[in-house]
Amino acid sequence: MKKYFLSIFMFLAVFCTQLKADEGMWLPYNLSNQSLYEMQQLGCELTAEQIFNLNQPSVKDAIVQFANGCTGELISPNGLLLTNHHCGLGYVQALASVEHDYLTDGFWALDLKEELSCEGLYVSFLAYVEDVTAAVLKGVTTKETREDIIAENIAKLKEERKGDRDVRIEIVPFYNGNQYIMFEYDVYRDVRLTACPPWGIGKYGADTDNWTWPRHKGDFCIFRVYTSPDGKPAAYSEENVPMKSKHYLPINIKGVKQGDYAMIMGYPGSTDRYSTSRTISNIINEEGPAIIDCRTTKLNEYRKHMDADQEVFIKYASKQASVSNYWKYYIGQVKQLQRNRVYDRRYAQEEEFRAWVNADENRKAEYGSIFEDVDAKWDVMDDINKPMTYLREAGWNGGEAISFSRRFKGINDMLNNKVSKEEIAQMAEALSATVQPFFKDYDMALDKDVTIALLNLIYKDIDRYVPTMITEIGDKNNGDFTAWVNEAFEKSVFVSQEKVENWLAKPKKLDKDPIFALTMNIIDVYNNVIIPMYLEAANSGDEAERLYIKGLMEMQTERNFYPDANFTMRLTYGSVEPYKGADAVNYNYVTTMDGVMAKYKPNNWEFDIPQDVRDLYEARDYGRYADENGDLIVNFITTNDITGGNSGSPVINGKGELIGLAFDGNWEAMSGDLSFEQKVQRTICMDARYLLWCIEKVGKAHNIIDELTIIE
Repeated sequence: MKKYFLSIFMFLAVFCTQLKADEGMWLPYNLSNQSLYEMQQLGCELTAEQIFNLNQPSVKDAIVQFANGCTGELISPNGLLLTNHHCGLGYVQALASVEHDYLTDGFWALDLKEELSCEGLYVSFLAYVEDVTAAVLKGVTTKETREDIIAENIAKLKEERKGDRDVRIEIVPFYNGNQYIMFEYDVYRDVRLTACPPWGIGKYGADTDNWTWPRHKGDFCIFRVYTSPDGKPAAYSEENVPMKSKHYLPINIKGVKQGDYAMIMGYPGSTDRYSTSRTISNIINEEGPAIIDCRTTKLNEYRKHMDADQEVFIKYASKQASVSNYWKYYIGQVKQLQRNRVYDRRYAQEEEFRAWVNADENRKAEYGSIFEDVDAKWDVMDDINKPMTYLREAGWNGGEAISFSRRFKGINDMLNNKVSKEEIAQMAEALSATVQPFFKDYDMALDKDVTIALLNLIYKDIDRYVPTMITEIGDKNNGDFTAWVNEAFEKSVFVSQEKVENWLAKPKKLDKDPIFALTMNIIDVYNNVIIPMYLEAANSGDEAERLYIKGLMEMQTERNFYPDANFTMRLTYGSVEPYKGADAVNYNYVTTMDGVMAKYKPNNWEFDIPQDVRDLYEARDYGRYADENGDLIVNFITTNDITGGNSGSPVINGKGELIGLAFDGNWEAMSGDLSFEQKVQRTICMDARYLLWCIEKVGKAHNIIDELTIIE
């Protein structure tokens, strides 16, 4: 039965073709003939080998995983790398200061010597792919031993593949563990900032416009990948040279029209398209509201301090953007899950599945207990989800001093266990390297207010699995943590660089440090009370959900089951199209500079525009980047299927040329990670013409323009 299933599984994964073209995140290394046919019908002129080839240069070689959460693409022969502004923001922020405010003013390197090294930034190029399902599942006979055997097999396969080579090997599950694929990456760690637009371009619209259409944002950053003189990956060195690109994307500025083919390649992070109705219910009623409440509280304190002090604004711009992004995401997801009736649709599918199972005794034996096990999992999850989310979002990942103190648990354990002075000194040295980077972007006054607000929230909003310290402090102070936090920040080591460095010079037990004690109390409840309950429920439920996908694929032989996103390279294809957002609300597929100026609000952090951009607009100085009407197109939308992780992905036309840069999804389809919404789901893209206009006219970086291959 299992061998038969695997053969059917591979057939379905590669050859089933009943899905509409714009849904699905496909593995580009095994595109089916039918998928290629659909792509060609939409306007693709590339062969499968031109898109993905392990032995010859192909589009695949221009696509990188940017750090560990975005996508980027090479756009010149010399390693020039394009990604989103919000993907590069943290690295720009780390280089910025009040004297060199690259966030507000932007940054343009006019030659190679001006490019800035980005500490900790790396990019990964996919070099090898192999289906290793049979090897990973070798020896799996029972569900009780399944995970242990799989883990052993994966470790062995990774070791055998890597050997003594400096590469990254990942073996990733697909279809909830019904398939396993090995990926090998070459990692480049010398990546330098080449260009970043001003805040009024790259972050235009900020929180208000995030996840919405129409948009008017120049969401781009440009970096350059460097190698050793012999062309190999290397750590930063002044001797390194720009990468010689194996493949790069020419940039087409002829403009987009409705119906034009659009292909996106990148590294989408996470979807859950085959989840059960109980998952949907939990997100709507438990997980989503909990995350929203915690992040709303945190953002309110961020904004108060950032608005009052430019130095604080620079320090916290990237942090605020990170918190805000998925704060608004969850607001939209909960709303659109309800609006699009995803729970009802998912439950109806389950009823159909139940009937199919009950019609056959063999199917009843294999699948009959699935929903009983799923319900058992979510009964536990519903009980622990809110306190688990609060202790993570508002607890040990809430206030920064609390979060920072977590790093010192190991050395404190060593002190309590009386390990050798030499081992303690080694640990202290390792921790010392983290101190300056943390305090460089730390503001104690802001952190105080964040910590007070979040502890107040935990005490007020959750009634079970509350850490004892929080309960005792709250009871003693009528639910107000202000006095305790003020005193704790006076006494604690973790609120000043000087205090931490002095402590590391002579480490002593931290048990009486109030911040550390609170952190350990939170972690103890989280790790020793909540997580064991979570893991026990998840292990049983995850196996049931794996069987559910397997059963669905047997039941729905006409359906094309693409794998959920999991940070592996995917291809999605669609077209440039408008959409109807609501009754009597019809959206065009492009926006222009007129729309940028219509939103302009002087001295507003979200909608201010640099003076030189306003001057260029007034002069209608768009050069060769204007469309046939004399307008400058800023953003456009496509029907492509993307999610988080696709940020920075190239939008490619039928000839393999860059026409835009993907950066967001739309509000009406915020349920899209759980259910693709065919009529309204859109990818929001920055137009290539706006990109080049910003480089040439705003940045005056003619050196970058000269390096590109531009198709007019």
